Amino acid sequence: MKPRVLITSVGSPAGTALAAQLRSRGVPFMGADVRELPDGSGVSGVRVPPAADPEMMPVLRRIVAREGVNLVIPAGSDELMQVSAARAGFGRDVRVIVGDPGPVALANDRLFTAWHLRSAGIPVPRFGVPGDFVDAGAAMAALDGPVVVKSRSYRGGCDVIVIDGTEDIDWGELPDGQIVQEYIPGLEYSPMVYGTPAHNAASPFAVVVEKARIEGCGAVTRRVLAGEAMDVGDVATAAVRSLGLIGPVHLDVRRRADGTPVVLGVDARFGAFSDVAPELLDAVLDAFNLPSFNPASFRQGTGAYASVLV
Repeated sequence: MKPRVLITSVGSPAGTALAAQLRSRGVPFMGADVRELPDGSGVSGVRVPPAADPEMMPVLRRIVAREGVNLVIPAGSDELMQVSAARAGFGRDVRVIVGDPGPVALANDRLFTAWHLRSAGIPVPRFGVPGDFVDAGAAMAALDGPVVVKSRSYRGGCDVIVIDGTEDIDWGELPDGQIVQEYIPGLEYSPMVYGTPAHNAASPFAVVVEKARIEGCGAVTRRVLAGEAMDVGDVATAAVRSLGLIGPVHLDVRRRADGTPVVLGVDARFGAFSDVAPELLDAVLDAFNLPSFNPASFRQGTGAYASVLV
């Protein structure tokens, strides 16, 4: 049985990568997006309200019911928390590929993520928030070198400011909701992890992608060879397990000058480079056909009152 899939944020890099993979597999799908997608983009989507609009989830629910969708894959960071919290509203027969609300909210805030991972002994950059430092110079002194300022909400790499002392930065005018991180100079990776519940017999797995060259907000990537950068896959898997995330997750990891991989951020969804890690989508589609579906996020109650809890 092939699922009928709805991809949200289908016009995003992650959404277009998923659409291409589903098309190549012959899996029927449709898209939804807050934007009018341009002609020639290769994808089309039903217009939906933005994630901040309370009507987004009811609109998605009506689309799912009307179109007979039974597998929902959110491909945008903005809607992850809402889709996760609203999973039960889609119905018992609709599987939603997103983690549980608590872990998703934890991963969605880079400051909370860093606090959590640091407490778990997983390496992260030294960090703070702008209010912890009187100015950019104080931040650089405290974090021992150049610093990176970016949104606490995961927005990929387009919102990053690198401060090395040559810029004229008005520290007091930085936008609200920022995190300040120690700049990590080494190789950058985008590992992708398929997380599984701790009690699940299936083991999580990781695919490591190296960002060979950064171009604006994008990157030229290469999938590392088997046995290469295993420490990056290990730290990514440990981060996903520590946060309690399940299903597809992509992360940003860089190496310190001494080679230690550190986790810069975690995004609880398929990423823009999932086309080089087809195992993640294969795992979702394979699990869809299991009698008891629980590889990614969909929790079906089994107790006496389970029917009234979903």
